[in-house]
Amino acid sequence: MPSGELIYQIGLTSMEGVGDVLAKNLLAYCGSAKAVFETKKTLLLKIPGIGEYAANIVANSKSVLLEAEREVEFILENKIEPLFFTDENYPQRLKFCSDSPILLYYKGNTNLNSEKIVAVVGTRQPSNYGKDLTEKFISELKGSGILVVSGLAYGIDILAHKKALENDLDTLAVVAHGLDRIYPQLHTAVANKMIKQGGLLTDFKSGTNPDAVNFPKRNRIVAGMCDALVVIESKREGGSLITATIANSYNKDVFAFPGRTTDPYSEGCNGFIKSNKAALMESAADLFYIMGWNNEKGEKKPNTKQIPLLLNLGEEEQKIVNAFSEKKSMHMDEISYACNFPVSKVSALLLQLEFSNIIKSHPGKMYSLVA
Repeated sequence: MPSGELIYQIGLTSMEGVGDVLAKNLLAYCGSAKAVFETKKTLLLKIPGIGEYAANIVANSKSVLLEAEREVEFILENKIEPLFFTDENYPQRLKFCSDSPILLYYKGNTNLNSEKIVAVVGTRQPSNYGKDLTEKFISELKGSGILVVSGLAYGIDILAHKKALENDLDTLAVVAHGLDRIYPQLHTAVANKMIKQGGLLTDFKSGTNPDAVNFPKRNRIVAGMCDALVVIESKREGGSLITATIANSYNKDVFAFPGRTTDPYSEGCNGFIKSNKAALMESAADLFYIMGWNNEKGEKKPNTKQIPLLLNLGEEEQKIVNAFSEKKSMHMDEISYACNFPVSKVSALLLQLEFSNIIKSHPGKMYSLVA
C-alpha cells in the first residue's frame, strides 16, 4: 500500500468536522499532517481553538488513513498532482485567503502561479449579447499570456474555456467534484483539451459527486486564484455574483459588463457596478488599464536593476523594495508572493513606504518605486 506524508495530508482533509481553517491551525502547532495524527489528545487540547469536540475527532480519526491510501493509489494511477498548502506549487494567490483549501488535486500542464490570472464567470443561460461579449473579451486577451479561469459550467463558463483554447490561452477549470469524472459530461471533450492547455483543479477527492453544496466551495477557489474577476451577465442573485462577492472579500479586482436595464440577466452586473462592487468594463482594454498591465502586453520585461539599500528602512520594508528589482510595477498579490508575506502585512508595509515617498500606488492595486 502507498505510504508517506501524502496519506496523512489526505487523511487530514477527511476528518469529519475539521475544516480548512482548523486544519491549518493544527498544522501550525503540530508541524506536519503526520504529526497531527500522532499528537496526543492532552496536547491537542492545549492548541488555541481546539476544544474537547475537535480534539476527540482528531484523536480518533486514524481510520481515515485507510481511505487516504486508496486515494493515493487513484492519484498515482491517473497522474494527478496533489498540492498541499505548504507546497511550492500550491497557488500562492489562493494561499493567502483565510479559508483556502489545505489540499488541491490538479491535472494539467499550466503554471498555477502564472504572472496574470483572470477569472470569467456568468450566467448558465446567456443571451446572444452575453455570448458575443464573452467571445470578444477572450479574443482580446490573445497574446497576453493570461491564464483564464472558470468553472466548466454551462453558459459563460464553457464559452470562456472554448474561446481561450481557440486563442492559444491556457485555461483552468475549477470543478465541484472529484477528478474521476467530468460534470457536465457534455463538456468532457473540452476538459480533455484543457488538460493539455491549462488543466482541471479541485479540492474534492475522487468519488465526490457534483452536489449543490460543493459549488459555493468551488467558487471560493475561482475567486482566490485570480488577480481579477470578470462577470458577464448575471441575475441579481446569480451564482456568479456569489463568486464576485467572495472575490471582493479577498481584495481582488472585480469587473462587470453592463447591460440593458430591462434585461434580468444584466441586473446583477448593473447592480454591482452601481454599488461600486465592480468596475464597469466595456472591453479588455479596461482590464489592462485598471490592472496596470498595458505596458506588459507584448513587450519585453525590463532589465534587472540593482535596488539600493535605503537608510532607515526595516528588514521587512527593504524586502518589499527589493521585490521591484526585476519589474517596474507589481500587483499587491505579486509582492505578497515574492516576499512571502500575507496580503494584510504587505498592505500595511506599502502604506508606510508610500508615506515615506518610496512607493507609489496606482489603480488596480499596482505599485511602483518612486523614480
